[in-house]
Amino acid sequence: MRPRYKPWAKDFIARHPEVIIPNAHEKRGMWHTSFAQPDLPLHIEIGSGKGKFIFEMAQRHPDVNFIGIERDENIIVSILQKIIQQPLDNLRLLQVDANDLLSIFAPNEVDRFYLNFSDPWPKNRHEKRRLTYRAFLDQYKTILKPSGELHMKTDNQGLFEYSLESFSRYGMIIKNISLDLHQSNFPDNVTTEYEEKFKAKGQRIYHCQTLFR
Repeated sequence: MRPRYKPWAKDFIARHPEVIIPNAHEKRGMWHTSFAQPDLPLHIEIGSGKGKFIFEMAQRHPDVNFIGIERDENIIVSILQKIIQQPLDNLRLLQVDANDLLSIFAPNEVDRFYLNFSDPWPKNRHEKRRLTYRAFLDQYKTILKPSGELHMKTDNQGLFEYSLESFSRYGMIIKNISLDLHQSNFPDNVTTEYEEKFKAKGQRIYHCQTLFR
């Protein structure tokens, strides 16, 4: 479903550069300067949607700095409105496409990536668009610190199976895996908007945490 067009979104975003950081590539290697506590670990969510996950994570973990990436201005304004109503010193946003993360983040700059309910791109000809395709893994590995992690959640079994195979071929270590997250004992799970809908329907949520060698 395409998001509803919000003609006011562009101007609203432009008025809040302290939250949605403009000219992201100029911050490459210096993202710590965007936060009140620059020495904290940096966690990135790719595809933040309306922001339930990243906003709640920032609330629960004031000892971590967070950046939510969402390219659609009609969607990212929902997160912006949350932050304006309840400011969080440890949360910033980027309205960018995640295809070229290396132009935005420097090597060893990030501690963790989150991929929550990414587009599964089920057709074989679209494999290279999947966020767990090898070319994306190359970017994550470069940007992450040696101890950095990649966390993933999805309702799509096909994407999950593909991702596990992709991780394995890449030589990654699977730290934690759940084939039905809401029936597991995984602690402190923060849900997304999509996850709440799927949970209400009784759909299975797949989850894994991985490390790069």
